[in-house]
Amino acid sequence: MPATPGERRLSTAEERRETVLRTALGAFAARGYYGTTTGEVAKSAGISQAYVYRLFPDKEALFLAVAEHCFARIRESLADGVAGARGSTPEAVLDAMGEAYARLIAEENTLLLVQMHAQCAAISEPAVREVVQRGYARTVEYVRGVSGGSEEQVQEFFAKGMLCHLVMAVDADHVDAPWARTLAKGIRHY
Repeated sequence: MPATPGERRLSTAEERRETVLRTALGAFAARGYYGTTTGEVAKSAGISQAYVYRLFPDKEALFLAVAEHCFARIRESLADGVAGARGSTPEAVLDAMGEAYARLIAEENTLLLVQMHAQCAAISEPAVREVVQRGYARTVEYVRGVSGGSEEQVQEFFAKGMLCHLVMAVDADHVDAPWARTLAKGIRHY
């Protein structure tokens, strides 16, 4: 199908790369860095493992590309939040970004899962650690820049995001216990 005027048409290799990334996102979300093989990704994508290696030299490179994709999606979501903010104060902008992020990880929970797996792998995998560090560095600076928030406000924004991850991971809002209510209080998630 030809591209419409002004629309970029992906080449077959770019299309395959996108297919592999989407497939790998789901695989890494389900089984993590250590539990996923390039063979599984290739089979799910409907291509040979050799073709996966033409696109990505090894599993680490594939995982790093998936982690970068997650940070890019998060940035897009935060920008959407900024665009929809009901004011320009740091509180209004941070609140809108928090709302956008909560919706994103509810709608695309594979992003949350890959983030959690990447953080775990970062402990022992230097290349993963570097990608996670760069991703957070860019995200923190973006949040600081667009919100105008103080160090404490930006830190609280990220702390609540991490707490949101925990609340979702342990399904705390569906546990009727004091500890769960304490953790889930005031945490947005869908």
